[in-house]
Amino acid sequence: MPITAGRKAIAEGVGAFTLIFIGAGAGILSGSNLLLVAFAHGLAIGVMVSALGRISGGHFNPAVTLGAFVGRQISGRLAAVYWAAQLGGALIAALALFAIFPSSVWQPSHLGTPALGTFPENAGAVPPLTGIVVEGILTFLLVTVIYGTAIDPKGTFNAVGGFAIGLTITIDILMGGPLTGAAMNPARWFGPAVVSQFFDNWYVYWIGPFFGAIVAGLLYSRVFLDRNP
Repeated sequence: MPITAGRKAIAEGVGAFTLIFIGAGAGILSGSNLLLVAFAHGLAIGVMVSALGRISGGHFNPAVTLGAFVGRQISGRLAAVYWAAQLGGALIAALALFAIFPSSVWQPSHLGTPALGTFPENAGAVPPLTGIVVEGILTFLLVTVIYGTAIDPKGTFNAVGGFAIGLTITIDILMGGPLTGAAMNPARWFGPAVVSQFFDNWYVYWIGPFFGAIVAGLLYSRVFLDRNP
């Protein structure tokens, strides 16, 4: 059976749903347990990339899709299909969490919506511009690893693709989680934010990931990707 755009869209929606349902759900339940949240996100993506990567490439993230697009690895039409599926999957996951948890449980974390935090040692709140830089760098690392393990035909996908991508998300959250929530993914912000109606500093979670993904996509496709057979 051919892998059609519809099948790819379903795979992307399921992957995004899994990330938000598991990742945001873990955030609601665990509160400040950074290690648990980091591994919940990383394992969710790792297993879904391993399961569905052969169908759609395992983006599950509008920023990753943009990085693939600027690197000429996906058409504009298919990218638009992916974005719709990813945001739709994220929204359905957030609605599921909304239905599962009482409002008193999810309201403190705004249904697991990423938000700017504070610096250690009472150094103050993280400014939005700093949040954009952090999200950009974290997403740059993620998209670079995805190119090297899942997009590059000479990469290491068959051996470590899902494992490497999942671990990248884990280490990114361990560093950036206290600062920005380490979304690295507009869909990760979008679903919980829309359902909980929490839109503080919303632009941080679009500008940062998109900028980081564009830089990574252009760098890898033009400098590292070997286009020779």
